[in-house]
Amino acid sequence: MMATYASVVRRSAALTSVVAAVMIGICAGVAGAKGAYGSLVGIGIVAAFFGISILAVGKASKVSPMVMMAVAMATYLIKIIAFIIIVVALRHVTAFNPKALGFTAIILIIAWSIAQVVTMMRTRMLYVTPEEER
Repeated sequence: MMATYASVVRRSAALTSVVAAVMIGICAGVAGAKGAYGSLVGIGIVAAFFGISILAVGKASKVSPMVMMAVAMATYLIKIIAFIIIVVALRHVTAFNPKALGFTAIILIIAWSIAQVVTMMRTRMLYVTPEEER
């Protein structure tokens, strides 16, 4: 299970990194330097959130698949609430473009999620524990 999860994380991180680089260029082109700064802040927030999730779910996967799923769902809910709080708190900041932050974060979250789904769909996993492993 852990090897499969590591593969999903690697592929998701690779795709999200490429999308992040593109988002910096788009935001810089649309909103100038403040757009690029906003995009970088968005990338930092998303990277921190997904890093925390990777650590939490990785630890939970060593316990059982049910605990892993519960932790994944809990961290997802916590990340949504925390992201809303951060965006509301930073909406009046003038050092960077908050719209670029939000746009970048949403696109990166979508890219990460799509990469995880596609990778898991292509991964062949046993859904029944073989008799000799019980």
